[in-house]
Amino acid sequence: MADAPGASMRIVIAGGGIAGLSLALALKQALGAAASVVLADPGIDAAPKADSRAYAVAAGAQAMLETLGVWDAVSAKAQPMTEMAISDSRAGDAVRPVFLTFDGEVEPGRPFAHMVESAALTAELKAECRRVGAELRPLGVRRFRVEDDAVEIVFTEGAPERAALLVAADGARSRLREQAGIGWVGWNYRQSGIVATIGHERPHHGRAVEHFLPSGPFAILPLSDGGKLGHRSSIVWTERSENVEPLLSLDTVDLLAEIETRFGLELGEIVLESPVNAYPLGFGVARRFVDHRFALLGVAAHLIHPIAGQGLNLGLKDVAALAEAIVDAARLGLDPGGLDVLEDYEKARRFDTVAMGAVTDGLNRLFSNDATPLRLARDLGLGMVDRLPGLKRFFIREAAGVAGAPPRLLRGEAL
Repeated sequence: MADAPGASMRIVIAGGGIAGLSLALALKQALGAAASVVLADPGIDAAPKADSRAYAVAAGAQAMLETLGVWDAVSAKAQPMTEMAISDSRAGDAVRPVFLTFDGEVEPGRPFAHMVESAALTAELKAECRRVGAELRPLGVRRFRVEDDAVEIVFTEGAPERAALLVAADGARSRLREQAGIGWVGWNYRQSGIVATIGHERPHHGRAVEHFLPSGPFAILPLSDGGKLGHRSSIVWTERSENVEPLLSLDTVDLLAEIETRFGLELGEIVLESPVNAYPLGFGVARRFVDHRFALLGVAAHLIHPIAGQGLNLGLKDVAALAEAIVDAARLGLDPGGLDVLEDYEKARRFDTVAMGAVTDGLNRLFSNDATPLRLARDLGLGMVDRLPGLKRFFIREAAGVAGAPPRLLRGEAL
């Protein structure tokens, strides 16, 4: 029977990535026995694959993970960012002048971001979800049908079930978004992101570097120490899509030489510490984030270029806003799947999402070229920003997710 508003309710989340797991954990912690929280993902129990991805977890997102009780377990392997340096050059240039630097603290003693490896964070979120009683099912959601008082959900196995709300966290190519009839505005960049973990012989001292190259940005992001040479960094290498297959077909020695050309020599000898993977890059935003008893979360709602490292943080902001809307509604005896409740979530997230998407799209178009007039103009602009401490501090607070009035979880407050 459907869960009525104000009574014990079921919320189903389709998709077991970091955003989906974080929402399941936040809801179950806040609502306890009053809610049945089900996360459905066919691969949730699969043995973890080799994953070379790492994320810059902003200060606001870190505060949320602390509040959810997972940060302590991953903090030992998290690497604070102490500095961010931006250069603009060609791959073969002998000198790469730094035009803009950011201090790594959003406030004294608080780094604006930590680098966290995907596998460690995902594993801890799964463990904590199970500990608090969220149900993790190794099933997919095949289809759903919205009724006035419930949404009927058909899983890949078993009988249909009814819930108060279905949350689609099933990725940028969300099948559930399509079933809901929600349109998608977006485009491909004809670029791919190549990611890998690199070992190096000299310490990075927490310094992140973004080299803007004609084919796209090449980011070197500090990881915790370890590996073959004692020190590690993650790279996110944006490359034209037509070049990716030839690059990845190179043997290890030749591929490492290509990486070294872009990585530079400041950190000494380098080695590969992980498989090298590539992902197509694009931009997209859903025309709506919600419908009656249905909400989009994370990249099912929006997809941006990784140039600013904000993709995961946008998804965790979604989690904080949606969890707050659902929990507040449930405690007031309102229907958490009602359109009025879900529209509050959409209003809280849509402007920020579209604004960040526009910024990253513009930056990618501005810097992913070799036109001399544009190079001169953008380097002048970077240099001007570097001389304006107030503006730099504004950018840092925005990137850290602590500007304005963020949802409670992003302020480190329990729901």
